[in-house]
Amino acid sequence: MRLDRKARPRHVSIDGIDQGRLVDALATTVTIAPSVPDACQAAVRALSDQLPGTIAVLLDLRGRLRCFGAAGAWQVFDGVPSDAGVIGRVFRTGKAAEVCDVRADPDYIPLDPDVRTEVCTPIVGPHGPAFGVVNIESVDGPPLDQVRAALDRTAQVLGERIAGLGGLPAESAGQRLLRHAVELSAAADEPAVLQRCLAAAQDIAGLSSAAIAVGVGSDTRVQAARGPLAGLLVVADRPALALLAARTRRHGSTYSLGDPESLDARGFESLTEAGIRTMIAVPIGGRHDDGGVLIAVDHRVDVPETGTVSLLELLAAQTLVCLERVRLVGQLRLRASSDPLTGLGHHGRFTERLARAQPARTAVLAVDVDQFKAVNDTYGHQEGDRLLVELVRALQATLRAEDDLYRIGGDEFAAVVEVGHETEAQAVAERLVSAARRVGRTISVGVALREPGETAENTLRRADDALYAVKRSGRDGAKLAEPGAVSRPLMVLPPTVTEP
Repeated sequence: MRLDRKARPRHVSIDGIDQGRLVDALATTVTIAPSVPDACQAAVRALSDQLPGTIAVLLDLRGRLRCFGAAGAWQVFDGVPSDAGVIGRVFRTGKAAEVCDVRADPDYIPLDPDVRTEVCTPIVGPHGPAFGVVNIESVDGPPLDQVRAALDRTAQVLGERIAGLGGLPAESAGQRLLRHAVELSAAADEPAVLQRCLAAAQDIAGLSSAAIAVGVGSDTRVQAARGPLAGLLVVADRPALALLAARTRRHGSTYSLGDPESLDARGFESLTEAGIRTMIAVPIGGRHDDGGVLIAVDHRVDVPETGTVSLLELLAAQTLVCLERVRLVGQLRLRASSDPLTGLGHHGRFTERLARAQPARTAVLAVDVDQFKAVNDTYGHQEGDRLLVELVRALQATLRAEDDLYRIGGDEFAAVVEVGHETEAQAVAERLVSAARRVGRTISVGVALREPGETAENTLRRADDALYAVKRSGRDGAKLAEPGAVSRPLMVLPPTVTEP
């Protein structure tokens, strides 16, 4: 924000304020200002002629208080969150504030260590809530009640002039892109990134619909789409999408130049015949054959500006960064919650799954590899690891897609399966035993069906009891746990760790 270079030095003390002179200054400048920025800067000049300190006019643009006029300092705040600082409090409540000692106000945002007072008043239109503030921070100066009166009068005149000019100005293209970039960066997963990218593309391009295409050649498809033409884009002709994606990846962004009825649109007939009249496409990921393509379309005929295309390119670049971030975070979370050798979930994920076990519907299978220690002692841990990986593959191939297998110890595993009856759970366990035999190993399996009113931990304990009963009877088998009490102490599982 440009500062008024003629502003009064901020450390000069004034005994009083000539309110009449201020009113005259506002009437001859603010009330005839041709634009909102001009009106704000005129208000600042009128105040700075009589008040020492840092003066600023901030207006709300999409949840950020943007500086439209300032004087009295080399540096001012801009883009302040509408709930931050004294200015945020005044804007939010619509009530002016006089802070006689900023050091005692927890909301004060320090800019200069010498500042002692802050006075802030809301700017309110004729028919609505506050849409901005006038603020002054001072080392010394007139009594705060006089400062407050000056700011109140200035805010009133300024609010009336802004309303007369049609209200707050629209966001600039750069401000819109910045807002969307912040929202993109806060997306927690890939679907959220894609949807926020599409919403941003619609807003920045001013077109009704947007989509992201991925894949190469005949495999080109729309991964996500948004807007009234989303359905059309999802089922769009593959050759047309492939042509658009290939050109965009290879040669850079493309956009339409007008009505396809009077221009050469060969190759895209399926899109134009479906009603698309304006189209912009920018690459996501640079000139890579496997990169995505961001597409914005509309049924209206328009000729996009090159500046708009450039903003979409910046949006695509930010989208790629955010996609890479959420994918990396997902990989790290999976790695943190999985056994690195077998890829199975470990104790944390098993505990979470166990907590969701349904009485009379969920069975827990405790699995132990028979005489595994002897393998490690005889052939070494490398051979033991190879054996475990091979065994896990065999067990997973036996389980259904909806069943879950976990590694909860060195040679200890657990499966959680949904069944209709305990005999079905017993059958699953016996299939696991057979699968282990096919790869040259034996396992012992204990089976427990969760009973009504039983804790998940007690179900696991009964399965563990059944497993040890198999061990005592010679290993290489499966046994259904007895209902009711257990004979062994409870196995204490570690607490579940929830990723942020």
